[in-house]
Order: sequence, then structure tokens, then C-alpha cells
Amino acid sequence: MPFAPSLCRPIICAVVLSAAPAALAETPRELLTTAAFQTSDKARALSLIGQAISAADRILMTAPNDHEAVLQRAVAIGYRAKLTRSRADARSSLSAFEALAARNPRDAEAQMVIAGWHLDAIDQLGSFIARTVLGAKEQVGEAALGKAVALGGNRAFYSGLAALMRIRADHNDVAGALALAERATNAPAPAPLDQLMKRNAAAILPALRAGNGKAAAAQARKLLPFGKLPE
Repeated sequence: MPFAPSLCRPIICAVVLSAAPAALAETPRELLTTAAFQTSDKARALSLIGQAISAADRILMTAPNDHEAVLQRAVAIGYRAKLTRSRADARSSLSAFEALAARNPRDAEAQMVIAGWHLDAIDQLGSFIARTVLGAKEQVGEAALGKAVALGGNRAFYSGLAALMRIRADHNDVAGALALAERATNAPAPAPLDQLMKRNAAAILPALRAGNGKAAAAQARKLLPFGKLPE
């Protein structure tokens, strides 16, 4: 069932994506990275999301419990929910995220996508509509975000993404976002995803250090998934 046209779209954070060039986008992870961070056209983004779902489905046909394929497929469904305003897709993606977290409560990526699901929906729809239409809850999202950062160890990805989400959620929480962003910029970045979020955290540091939470929040929105798409 699609969202009413008057409602904004909830988005799912890019928890497990890497910054692979479009020409090399073969895996679900790479396809979704291109869609979320490198695409400024909605139709192109939807095409890449569809390709990612198909690629994940092919993997799951022979390995139905493949964690990476299950996770990436759920992220893709969540992204499709954002771009098509599908409430069914949004709820389906959350169910998959929660199942992954139940299977392994110490899965930092599962906690981060749960955090993104709740907090992104609230950001886009407002707390009342997000709770009424989708069941999104700020308390659940914040708790999952804290778990993700704690479980993620000293990787730039988790603290960097948390910094972006924190300042977007509350432009007055400059101190909290600043601490996370500084942690990310000083953390190791062994994978492309860590490198991406380390750069993004560094990008909002000047505004945070100047105490300009509104500017940092506006910049964070452009650095989160689909920030390149027209409003």
C-alpha cells in the first residue's frame, strides 16, 4: 500500500554499503552504494535497487541463510520503500532487520539498520505520523543507534554515521554529534565504508566546531543516502 502523496518518505540508512564505482557494481552491496551515494536520478536509483534485489535473490536461491545477501536485500527493500512510498516495503524491511538482530544480538550492522529505519521515518514523517503509519519509535531508534556504536568497535563507519544521524535528528545536539564526528575522524578506516563515513564526518566538523548545528544538519542530510536526489 503506497503512502499518501502528502506524506514524506521514510528512508533506511546505508548501513552496510561500500563506495564502489558504478562500473564495478556487481554485488548487491556495490549496487546499493551507487544508488544511495552516487546517483542523482530517481529512476536510475530504482533500477540499481532492483538489480540489487535480483542479485541477492540469486545468492539466496543456493544459500538461503547467507547473512550478507539477507541484509543487503532488506536494505534494498527499505530503499525502495523510500523512493516508491511503499508502506508494505518499509515494514517488510524492518521485519528482516529485526530477524537478523534476533539471530545475533551483537550484530552491529543489524542494530544500525534498525536505528536508521526508526529515526529516518521520524525525520521524514514527523514522530506522530511515523508512529501511527509505520510504528516507528524514537526511543527504539536511539537505543539501537547506541548499541551499534558500542558493538561496532573502533571503526569510523559506526561513529561517523551516528554523528550524521544525531545532528540531523536534533540540530541542538552539537556536543553529542561533535564527539561522534571527532571519534570517527580519528578512527581506523580499514574498509571503503569506513573511509566514506570518515570523510563525511570530517565534512560536518567545521560547522559543529563553530556551534552551527543547523548548518551541520543541512550538510548531513546531503551526505546520507539519496542526499543527491532532488527534493
